[in-house]
Amino acid sequence: MSDAGPPRADKSGRLEPRIAVPAGRERTRPSVARALPLGAMVGLMVVSALASAAGLEQLKAFVEGTKSGKTTFRQVVTAKGQRSVRESSGIFAFQRPGRFRWAYERPYEQLIVGDGAKLWIYDKDLNQVIVRSLDRALGQSPAALLAGDNVLERDFELADGGTLDGLAFIAAKPRSADAGFERVRIGFKDNLPRTMELTDVFGNVTTLTFAGFERNPALDPRQFGFVPPPGADVVGE
Repeated sequence: MSDAGPPRADKSGRLEPRIAVPAGRERTRPSVARALPLGAMVGLMVVSALASAAGLEQLKAFVEGTKSGKTTFRQVVTAKGQRSVRESSGIFAFQRPGRFRWAYERPYEQLIVGDGAKLWIYDKDLNQVIVRSLDRALGQSPAALLAGDNVLERDFELADGGTLDGLAFIAAKPRSADAGFERVRIGFKDNLPRTMELTDVFGNVTTLTFAGFERNPALDPRQFGFVPPPGADVVGE
């Protein structure tokens, strides 16, 4: 999923319920919720007429009107009870339903790919690949809010989250107790996600900021495929 990255597995191949990637070069194991995302995730009003709609209206408009997207992101992770933060950045692209590519570029390279059937998590430094069923991994993850289908109410309790700094927020809480995170807030402007804040079950907070969001660009479908590199350790299904 280093400072941030895709979810990793313990020896049994089970993804650990964390949402951010460590900042120093310690190799802790983030979760799908962080990538979210796959990834995850992935994913995502007040100051102008176009930005006046409430958060839930903008989420609906985003899901219904944005079939593909591409954006850069900056991720900041703050551990519970600590002032220090861990930062990372990269590129996120998606094609509904369920195809996405979440690529961490700094400080270290890590990759999450959803190909429509499987979720692939590749740690370049460890030469390790984790593979999961996409339905199982995506449904209850924050990535579903950005790259999933349009039946979000099935997996999340959704509510308007008020407005702040020109953004209209939604609050989402997973219906499953096994989601690995407690809540997520997404701030919208012009029917596009601008920021996402996730709080995991340990009280750690991951904040994602999106910039240069392209709505419905033409994307090369090959970027949503993944083949494990030769010699990589493949863990999972």
